Amino acid sequence: MSDPLNTPEDAQQELMAFMAGGQEFCVDIMAIREIRGWTAATPLPKTPGYMKGVINLRGTILPILDLSARLGLGMCEPSGRNVIMVVHIANRSVGLLVDSVSEIIMVKANEIQPAPSVAMDEMKALIMGIIPVGQRLLSLLDVNLVLPEVEVEAA
Repeated sequence: MSDPLNTPEDAQQELMAFMAGGQEFCVDIMAIREIRGWTAATPLPKTPGYMKGVINLRGTILPILDLSARLGLGMCEPSGRNVIMVVHIANRSVGLLVDSVSEIIMVKANEIQPAPSVAMDEMKALIMGIIPVGQRLLSLLDVNLVLPEVEVEAA
């Protein structure tokens, strides 16, 4: 996945917009492998609060991460309206539980503004930039940093 802040100004990038914790985010569409409806996850002992558990996805055990909780926006109580975005992080697939996906947007690199430096360092690192779309502001999320390094190494 390319760094959208370091690409030619006129280069177009496709992003998937979605809701998590009542806020709008987007990710590079190339990071998404699949979008599927919510499936109840089997909890695992001694995992962080934002880990919902695992599901069996066509014979592959897939960890499910509550993205709202990971971003500090509160725990998600999944229902049939929630979706799982299957993304590729650190050479493995992970399911991100989100409220909903809304649209695919095309942006130019020069439309992505730097994230303000008011967030906590850990959370600021997750946000690559802010994208104005009409009257809305979408936070561009770096999915490669969603899992802390310790968990990525253990995976």
